[in-house]
Amino acid sequence: MILNINRSKFQAHPYHLVDPSPWPISMSFALLVTTISAVMYMHGFNYGGYLLNLGVLLVSTGMALWLRDVIVEATYLGHHTEQVKRGLTIGFALFIVSELMAFFSVFWAYFHSSLAPTVEIGGSWPPLGIQILDPFAIPLLNTILLLSSGAFITYAHHAIIKGNRKSAILGIILTLLFAIIFTALQGYEYSEAGFTIADSIYGTVFFASTGLHGFHVIVGTIFIGVQFIRLLNHHITNSHHVGLESAIAYWHFVDVVWLFLYAFVYLWAAPL
Repeated sequence: MILNINRSKFQAHPYHLVDPSPWPISMSFALLVTTISAVMYMHGFNYGGYLLNLGVLLVSTGMALWLRDVIVEATYLGHHTEQVKRGLTIGFALFIVSELMAFFSVFWAYFHSSLAPTVEIGGSWPPLGIQILDPFAIPLLNTILLLSSGAFITYAHHAIIKGNRKSAILGIILTLLFAIIFTALQGYEYSEAGFTIADSIYGTVFFASTGLHGFHVIVGTIFIGVQFIRLLNHHITNSHHVGLESAIAYWHFVDVVWLFLYAFVYLWAAPL
């Protein structure tokens, strides 16, 4: 640790040369295990589900330990200079672009089937026999909850910039509360749906798109929850909050995607 501090103190450039870490290679193997086991599980291989759970556990553990080291480098070792923070911001922006491509593929499948319904699905959208969910019930409530959570996390961001910790804590608590309620309502909506992912192309794209979004909501909730703990421990200040800004950017991305999902998957498919 002393060597790290001395190197960062006397180095002639503003960049952070990361120390040797076991997490990149371990994460690579964990992702390989997760991918292979997911294919095994989908094709009904024995123990495929157990291996998939193991892979998810390994990926989650690797991410937690890797991000722990990043937090230590930023908060306790002082390696995150302005240049490093700028690089982290650009990197996270590119990550959000890659996530956008995942949703783009799902929307492509949705519009490919909905704009020109084939005879196999009855020449109509939604397909014959599919009773879609009421867009003005739980989906509308979830829209209000998610947009409200986006407003509260933005309020928390401005509070941090002004050095108001109490308001920032309140804003994040409300964001987390609304996010948890959103996830619970979506789970209830799934349990009450009159169709499954195997019921025509509508069921497939409905659960694929809303399920992918729901997964992102859970990840975003954990992301914000970690920043909340860091805020309570005084890791986040008005001049050092790149992690919180990244979590906020991710949450706004989730908000915007939900607006498109609500507009097209729920409202557009609803009968007049």
